[in-house]
Amino acid sequence: MIKQLRKVGNSNALILDKPILELLGLEEDGQVQLTIQDGLLIVAPANPRYLTPDALQDHLDYVAKKRQGALKRLAQ
Repeated sequence: MIKQLRKVGNSNALILDKPILELLGLEEDGQVQLTIQDGLLIVAPANPRYLTPDALQDHLDYVAKKRQGALKRLAQ
């Protein structure tokens, strides 16, 4: 997926779509941990919620069903 950086004041922002936030377990104003490794920027929740595999699958199924159209558009 390719995203466009947006000018915000003297900085640039990366806008994350709601389905991506839901998949990461993030909410508006949530904190993320940024890591640079081998020239890649890795964005991860700062305080991840640990889920059982079954709970994780339930969340993924919910997001995939609820945001099916948006996820298809993001994949293009």
